Amino acid sequence: MNVSLEVIWYSGALAWSLMRSGDFINMDFTRWGEVRCVLSITLAACLAASSATAESSAGREILEANCVKCHGPNTQKSGLRLDSLANALLGGKGGPALAPGQPDDSPLVRAVKYEDDVLRMPPSRKLSDAEVAALEAWVRAGAPWPGATLEATRAEADLLLEKRIASDEKLWALRPVLQPAVPPADAAQCANATDAFVLAKLAAKGLASSLPADRRTLIRRLYLDVLGLSAYEKLVDGVLASPHYGERWARHWLDVVRFAETNGFETNTPRNNAWPYRDYVIQSLNEDKPYTQFIREQLAGDALGMDAATGFLVGGPWDEVKSPDIVLTKNQRDAELHDMVSTIGSAFLGLTVGCAKCHNHKFDPISMRDYYGLRAMVEGVEHGERELRPPDAEERLAKAKIAEGELAQIERKLAQFLPEAGVDGVTVAVLAVGKDEKDQKDVKDGRSTAGRAAVQAEKNVERFPALKARYVRFTIFATSDIEPCIDELEVWNAGDSAENVALAERGAKASASSEIADNEKHKTVHLNDGNYGNDHSWIPAKPVPAWVEIELREAQFIDTIVWGRDREGKFKDRLPLRYALEVAESPAKWQLVATSWDRRPYEKDTKSADPYTASTLEQKNALEQLLKQRDDAQARIKDLTSFPRIYAGRFKQPEATHLLYRGDPMQERQAVAPAGPRYVRPALAVDPATPEGERRKSLGDWLASEQNPLTARVLVNRIWQHHFGRGIVATPSDFGAMGARPTHPELLDWLAAEFMANGWHMKPIHRLILLSNTYRQSSAPRAECLAADANCEWLWRFPPRRLEAEPIRDSILAVSGVLDPRMGGPGYHVFEPNDNYVRVYTPKTAFAADEWRRMVYQYKPRSQQDVTFGIFDCPDGGQTAPRRNTSTTPLQALNLLNSPFMLQQSELFAHRVKQEAGDDLDTKIQRAFALAFSRVPDAVELHASNQLIQDHGLSVLCRALYNASEFLYLN
Repeated sequence: MNVSLEVIWYSGALAWSLMRSGDFINMDFTRWGEVRCVLSITLAACLAASSATAESSAGREILEANCVKCHGPNTQKSGLRLDSLANALLGGKGGPALAPGQPDDSPLVRAVKYEDDVLRMPPSRKLSDAEVAALEAWVRAGAPWPGATLEATRAEADLLLEKRIASDEKLWALRPVLQPAVPPADAAQCANATDAFVLAKLAAKGLASSLPADRRTLIRRLYLDVLGLSAYEKLVDGVLASPHYGERWARHWLDVVRFAETNGFETNTPRNNAWPYRDYVIQSLNEDKPYTQFIREQLAGDALGMDAATGFLVGGPWDEVKSPDIVLTKNQRDAELHDMVSTIGSAFLGLTVGCAKCHNHKFDPISMRDYYGLRAMVEGVEHGERELRPPDAEERLAKAKIAEGELAQIERKLAQFLPEAGVDGVTVAVLAVGKDEKDQKDVKDGRSTAGRAAVQAEKNVERFPALKARYVRFTIFATSDIEPCIDELEVWNAGDSAENVALAERGAKASASSEIADNEKHKTVHLNDGNYGNDHSWIPAKPVPAWVEIELREAQFIDTIVWGRDREGKFKDRLPLRYALEVAESPAKWQLVATSWDRRPYEKDTKSADPYTASTLEQKNALEQLLKQRDDAQARIKDLTSFPRIYAGRFKQPEATHLLYRGDPMQERQAVAPAGPRYVRPALAVDPATPEGERRKSLGDWLASEQNPLTARVLVNRIWQHHFGRGIVATPSDFGAMGARPTHPELLDWLAAEFMANGWHMKPIHRLILLSNTYRQSSAPRAECLAADANCEWLWRFPPRRLEAEPIRDSILAVSGVLDPRMGGPGYHVFEPNDNYVRVYTPKTAFAADEWRRMVYQYKPRSQQDVTFGIFDCPDGGQTAPRRNTSTTPLQALNLLNSPFMLQQSELFAHRVKQEAGDDLDTKIQRAFALAFSRVPDAVELHASNQLIQDHGLSVLCRALYNASEFLYLN
């Protein structure tokens, strides 16, 4: 019993007032009874309060006696202190130890109950049941602590968290971004502040920067670095304005977010509509879209008018082969969500959040609760395609609605050319068991050219004399194969302006014998929802016989029932073949109105013909005109409602997210509300009742906040890595305790602050770096610097590196003169086409102009590589690749020397040289060098090239130039 101090005070004051109101001794019995009553209440309240205080005190004393020794001021195992309520709320590596008022949600309570096989406290012995109950009661009472209110304690815990972040060097990346002062430096050596930070670090290390690179090297470096193509002129502003900038930098972002165009796993089937996300990234980068907007669109583009952007969420692998096994199904779903959470954490925050799925993070302050809080933000995201609607979609759909009304009236008129259903000589009982073989044969022979048309998968019309009804029942006794499927059951009332009165929006209710479990596509509600197609249909849980029923809002005259298996015509299985249609004004009086018995036999794989008939010339003309009107209306509707589809996810309001014991989807524990990692400030917490889309918008806003200490740092570090081959933080997607420490922390923060101050635009940061003297240094080695800093961490020269596969291939095409500059759209294929259930990716051995676009537009299968250039350390799309390895292998040399692609391109290169240089051999050599290296050959090179051409031909020289380190490396 919890009694407030106010109640105790009030009851005591009331008793005192009554006693003072007259002579206490001479008080009459009635008055004395009032006093006794109030005093009893007061005493009971005092005793209850005393009991509650005792319980609370006992729980806290148990905590102090059993826990503070290992979690107190002197020792804090797992970083946890329990000697104050603020420290308990702050928690340790595993997050807060207490949730006041919620013992079931308090790790401390679960630990002392020994509910967890791993976390059992105290480890030496299990507390007695009485001690556990007392501790649980204390938490349920709000974890009262002497001299502390819960509100003030929470504020104190927040301050402790800020102090912990400020004092722990491992948490450097979680501190606020504060723009440091630019170090003093010689102005002659500094093109901008970037150089000042680098020069200060070099001076501290006893090193000096290198001389500037020569003009030819610098121009070539700039073009290959920013555009991925070699060229002669135009500098920084020109290359940043080029549409090729987006193509070059998009490839890096697509690596970061594990983009590929197949599902992966054993079937690895294509995602033919995944490419719009790739085009979205390229366009966004070329527009220099603010990074904050770029983030928000990738998380909630469906609500921001940028549908293709949410391809980010579902860019990872997806196991499409499902099973009735609930364990497999839950593990598949768990893997999908884990991929989304891990990618969000690594791409935007630079944190390995995914490591906290099965246990609290071993090194970073990321708890399991943090992981599942972030997971709750995207719990409603599912893999799959959806429509990409244009800006005029609503206007088009409104026109389509009008056209659909016109079509309904046309089909109503066409129905007059259909024979009415006949039910003479057949009953539901006969249909249920079928006739004997002889009678069936006689009937089928008699119907071979007469009777109504055979059933069709798309649509079947059942006409009968008008009669009053409120109930319609469709019973299915046999199908073409397995359980039946119906996508829509329409009931049309009689009259010239007939309507489908079976629609749910008109008050009709659908019911069925059963429905398939765990499949939202095939539910009873789809029978009359007005949506056609397999994705909006009903399938029973059990085989035939099966039935569906429509109850109309009110009884009325009806004369037509329309049904189909799949009005879109994509599926023809599960087709009802033997059935009965009954109607009733009341549930007890069913009347048979149509059956399958007067239809011609169904023949599989036979194209359905129009079932209409006309006997007179006048009827034939009228029918022909109506059919033309129908076809025109259907074509208009299709044109108005056909939108392109994109693989960018589907969204639904999710159920509660639960923390999973040891990450096992079959072992759900307490529910977890949508939230961000608590050590990443500002705090992010979302009400579990928040609509699904709003959750993702909240997450995007939080990531894009200037107060978030990670977002800007992570992105500018990726830009730095792109230009120098190594980031200021060498682990670009891990800014945690096990990640590399920044080589130039002040420069990183200065760039992050500049990035935010410039409206989160990337191009100004690129420009700042490209115009710096640090970037424009020579790449030539110097012995004394190599001895002190062989990896060039302190940037005493421009670090040379081999180009990635994409700029190598693209430059080969550009030099040979056949590069196709077309941007966007579906990608080209370098594998032979096939439609196997398990896809086989056989490399092409011959290439045509369609395959000569930039490599960013190459169709990207998961776990498969371009046979020529994949060996150059291309990621396979199975997981994120924030930084590519740079290997040197014999296969790389062999592919560049002898592959069909290289032999073909060498011939094309030679052909171009002949066309542009004429017949003179020296002129040909000079032109080839100019195209490949942007320079003329020296005397030794000219002589050797002459000899090579005379011995083996011009194409061999061209192939040698393609294989030269000068062509393959960025210096």
